[in-house]
Amino acid sequence: MPIEITMPALSPTMEEGKLAKWHVKEGDSVSSGDVIAEIETDKATMEVEAVDEGTIGKILVAEGTDNVKVNAVIAVLLQEGETADAIGAPKAAPAPKPEAKAEPVPQADAGATMRENIATQASEKQALQTNIAAVGARVANSAANANGKVFASPLARRLAKEAGIDVSAISGSGPHGRVVKSDVEAAKSGKTPLKAAGASVAAPTAGGAAPTGMTKAQVLALYPEGSYELVPNDGMRKVVAARLTESKQTIPHFYLTLDCKIDALLAAREQINATAPKGKDGKPEFKLSVNDFVMKAWAVALQRVPTANATWAGDSILYHKRSDVAVAVAVPGGLFTPVVKSCDTKSLRQISEEVKDLATRARNKKLAPHEYQGGASSVSNLGMFGIKSFSAVINPPHGTILAVGVGEERVYADAGQVKIANFMTVTLSCDHRSVDGALGAEVLGVFKGLIENPVMMLA
Repeated sequence: MPIEITMPALSPTMEEGKLAKWHVKEGDSVSSGDVIAEIETDKATMEVEAVDEGTIGKILVAEGTDNVKVNAVIAVLLQEGETADAIGAPKAAPAPKPEAKAEPVPQADAGATMRENIATQASEKQALQTNIAAVGARVANSAANANGKVFASPLARRLAKEAGIDVSAISGSGPHGRVVKSDVEAAKSGKTPLKAAGASVAAPTAGGAAPTGMTKAQVLALYPEGSYELVPNDGMRKVVAARLTESKQTIPHFYLTLDCKIDALLAAREQINATAPKGKDGKPEFKLSVNDFVMKAWAVALQRVPTANATWAGDSILYHKRSDVAVAVAVPGGLFTPVVKSCDTKSLRQISEEVKDLATRARNKKLAPHEYQGGASSVSNLGMFGIKSFSAVINPPHGTILAVGVGEERVYADAGQVKIANFMTVTLSCDHRSVDGALGAEVLGVFKGLIENPVMMLA
């Protein structure tokens, strides 16, 4: 029978993707291992291979289709001897069963049935009274706690919800500032501007859920139509927004900042780069960056303070045996965090070459999922943009992220004398659930020692 080709899950967290391109068409013969399509996720574009041989009988999802759910059937493969006639039509919905005719109740059971009906009606009446009492209690509670609450008619609340407008952002014209139908209609048409964020206190969401911020309608209502260009978010931006929102809402961040003197590092870098052999084009075969030293020093520091090489896992903490360090790479519309595995065991040159390769393929969306997933910590360097210092957001499930600023000459005091040296400010963001303040300070101190004396990375 025909074989269904389904949308593959290219990573454990993937729920949907874009069918970017078909490499086959209906009627083509394929063998196991042949590339038949390209799937684009928020992070990468991956090739899909055929797992069986046969003929492409029907393509069900056109190339360029977005939001194709994982495991959805995208094509049908015919086996040897089968024709397109073997492809079955969609299964029809089962026909509704005819209603059973009511049968007369035997006279002997009539009294029992009536008692059951009375009991059911009494139960329903009691439940209705309970609901009415609950609603009354909520109304009374709203009246008693007017501070931060929003008075609105039920119709106004429903209309606001349908329009995607937070009723708390609407100015009420009814008695005591009550929001009524005309207020919602005025807000929808733009005749009445919505309140700015923070102008009123929104009621807690059901179940204690975290606030979601202003809606699209609320934001658009603040700006004149035609004064902006509205660009829908792509998959990458949606994922970045979701993960970083999750990080700030669920991870208790704290921050530690140090200044590192980098004169010895700069001198070592210059000496190593001077030894690079020249290629046929006359260019050096390698060129180390300051970030290569940072990656190495941070990976070694995590090995020397192993309890800081940790990630939170609900009811447990994972203490990692390897220093798998991710490096933040900016790409159009978002960022990647490819991981340098066992970074502490690699030479500076190996780290340099691997980071460059990962960064290039990240910008071309050619990374495989295993190359940007995992790791226990990250390094984010904005020094090349002249940023002196910043606090980075932890990339879940990592326990830490090291933010690196620009190296620059600064005046400092040493034994009563004013001197000039090159310094770099670094800030460590820690997940307080797995890395406490003293532990974070300890590992950052080890990092500082390695950066200021780079030969110690080899010890």
